Amino acid sequence: MRTTVNYKSNGKKKKESSGKEKGASGKNSSKPKKQGGGDFFKTLASPTAVKIYGILIMAFAIVAFLSILSFYFTFETDWQYANFGGEDIAGNWCGRFGAHIAVFFVNYLFGVFSIGFPFLLFLAGCKITFGKSPLPLWRTTYTTFLSMAWLSVALGCFVRSGEHDYFAGIFGSGIATVTIDATGKIATFFILLAVLLIILILCYNLSTDSILSVGGKLKDRLQRNPQKEDKARKDTGYEEDDDEKTAPAEIQDLDSLYISSQNELADEYNNNVIEFDTDNNLKKSGAKSPKTVEKPANDDVPFDFDIKTSEGEENEETTENEVVADEELPWRQPAATPEEVAQLPDYDPRADLSHYEFPTTDLLADFTNEEMDQEEMRRDLVEKKERIQKTLNSFGIAIQKITATVGPTVTLYEIVPAEGVRISKIKNLEDDIALNLAALGIRIIAPIPGRGTIGIEVPNAKPQIVPMKDIILSDKFQNNKYELPIGLGKTISNEPFVADLAKMPHLLIAGATGQGKSVGLNAIIASLLYKKHPAELKFVLIDPKKVEFTLYGIIENHYLAMLPNAEDPIITDTKKVVNTLNSLCCEMDARYDLLKIAGVRNIKEYNAKFCKRQLSPANGHRYLPYIVLVIDEFGDLIITAGREVETPIARLAQLARAIGIHLIIATQRPSVNVITGMIKANFPSRIAFRVISVVDSRTILDCSGANQLIGKGDMLISTGSDLVRLQCAFIDTPEVEALTRHIADQQAYPMPFFLPEYDSEAEGAGGDGEPVNSDSIDPCFMDAATLVVETQQGSTSLIQRRMRLGYARAGRIMDQLEEFKIVGPSMGSKVREVKVRSNEELRAIFQNMGLI
Repeated sequence: MRTTVNYKSNGKKKKESSGKEKGASGKNSSKPKKQGGGDFFKTLASPTAVKIYGILIMAFAIVAFLSILSFYFTFETDWQYANFGGEDIAGNWCGRFGAHIAVFFVNYLFGVFSIGFPFLLFLAGCKITFGKSPLPLWRTTYTTFLSMAWLSVALGCFVRSGEHDYFAGIFGSGIATVTIDATGKIATFFILLAVLLIILILCYNLSTDSILSVGGKLKDRLQRNPQKEDKARKDTGYEEDDDEKTAPAEIQDLDSLYISSQNELADEYNNNVIEFDTDNNLKKSGAKSPKTVEKPANDDVPFDFDIKTSEGEENEETTENEVVADEELPWRQPAATPEEVAQLPDYDPRADLSHYEFPTTDLLADFTNEEMDQEEMRRDLVEKKERIQKTLNSFGIAIQKITATVGPTVTLYEIVPAEGVRISKIKNLEDDIALNLAALGIRIIAPIPGRGTIGIEVPNAKPQIVPMKDIILSDKFQNNKYELPIGLGKTISNEPFVADLAKMPHLLIAGATGQGKSVGLNAIIASLLYKKHPAELKFVLIDPKKVEFTLYGIIENHYLAMLPNAEDPIITDTKKVVNTLNSLCCEMDARYDLLKIAGVRNIKEYNAKFCKRQLSPANGHRYLPYIVLVIDEFGDLIITAGREVETPIARLAQLARAIGIHLIIATQRPSVNVITGMIKANFPSRIAFRVISVVDSRTILDCSGANQLIGKGDMLISTGSDLVRLQCAFIDTPEVEALTRHIADQQAYPMPFFLPEYDSEAEGAGGDGEPVNSDSIDPCFMDAATLVVETQQGSTSLIQRRMRLGYARAGRIMDQLEEFKIVGPSMGSKVREVKVRSNEELRAIFQNMGLI
């Protein structure tokens, strides 16, 4: 009845709308159609117009830069002209316009340091015009703003410009005046110093170790005794003759060996393994400069022969008047011979951050569980045991023995049935047992693999929390030799469950909302952070919900991998997700090429060979850290991106195991639309939290059981044929925050681990990841594009009808038109939007494609 009413109302609406359309068409036939307004605004928002805006911004930035730079020399005439005008001639390099710009920026903002604004405008123009900026735009922006503000205030406090305070700007002069009036100059100095240290720590990742090392060097310089140094040099064998210093032969051999090893360091730098400053020191590492003549016994350094002094000794500095001979320069030295390389110590990837301290368990909380009295627990077990026996006896099922194993969430009752009892008969009594026990989540395992018994899992009256701290402190986690150990929780027998992600090799997690997926992901990430050094592991975190992984953003330079010029280390935008996944595929292909050249089969063998110095960075080899891709809410990505996400995920799942890239994917609804057969086939290890229906349980585990869990971290893990019930380890948000803060406060790499650049615009017209070339384009592509632009109708049937093509071929041409941004995406039954408005724009596209 309700369907009939709706059908009538819909029909009525259709008739009314058709009548309106007729009326509108009648009006249009008698009255000319107005155009121009909508087209004008579309033209202003077109991609070409946006690029023009970017070029104008860059041009303005250059003019502003020259105007402010000129103001440094012509400030008197510029100030006079801008404030009083008249017939005075501005002395600015950019004329009167430049004088107004310079006075505005310098006087009303940050004074002479306002020259940073044109720099930021230029970066923004590059981002708009070319789609990417030479530097990370967001980070560069706030770093430049904070630096300009501090310098302006410092100049306003201690340097007065006389009659006018435009050198410090209104901002700097105002803040300086208020601060000095309130606290005085001495206190202001210390306030500025404190703010400077905060800015250096926030913006430039300066560690406290670096600050202390600089202070120690300054102290040593001030306390330096030239007479003692001369005596020490004579004792070590140095003799001065005509202002030239000659070292003993054995020391010269060590120096030449050290210099030759610098070529390897330069190659390692070019391969983006580590970064050095001009003194061959790892930036921001606080490492000592390798200049002395004594080699310690066990001192590992990043792929070089780093000859360090013991603590307390002074390195000999080259004075300003000394001239280094051309043949002594590092790039003039011959490469190290294989015999010399064999004498070098093994490469230690952890040497880059040798002072890194792993997190301690003090950062994790101790959760107090409500303990049940032993006598009360015994009575509860005996009561449930008798109820199970009574239920089975009432259906004529005899049992020989029954035992109970108490776990944190459920208790396992193991039953040994009498001879002749069918297992299926007990299995069918699942609902009856649950009714008699008055409990939810009864699960029967018939039989228990490897035991010859039947298991009945019954939820405890008072479930226990499994703290993450207990898992980390367990002997199984501390003393394992896994490559990527992850502590997931405790089994029914209260044993910690620790698995090796490298052997899984990928993990699929599913469960309804609020059942513990996000906590499980945090537990996995925390386990890896407790066991792996930043040099050995990198994460790629994808968070469509934008709130789950934000706490890990502060450890980007330690543990995160990202695309170059990415503004946020946590990927949330769908387009950036697609680019990141394809970039991981590029990294996978590059790693397989390295394995092929090295003659090894997996990442473990490759890194072992590299650490033994059997692979040279000069040939492109580098240490390969493990990469773990974590995706929360995979279903949302499938809905928004579909095949664009599924294809690279399937490639990574099939091929990436051997080269150390592992996937962890979580989703709420494990339907076949989200977890397709291709993805499911490559994820043998799966975790299921509580789901709503038995269909969802079978989708994720290929069997029922997940629908019978009780929630709150209760989960089943399948690692092939085995199915284990666990209580997931619990780690709260404050614990994750304390863990990441402990890591972020330590010395870090100068930048995150950058993945290979991936340009989505360079994809082929077929959409299969092939590069664009004219051979893959349909011969009728240009004619079809011209037809669509001239008629402004993105219709497949129009191409089919006018050009007399088959529907399949016309559809392929329409897909190619969409790839090259000539038409928009499909809109169902409606025609596609035509993005190109004129033949001139179309001709420019043809030229870029190399068709004309």
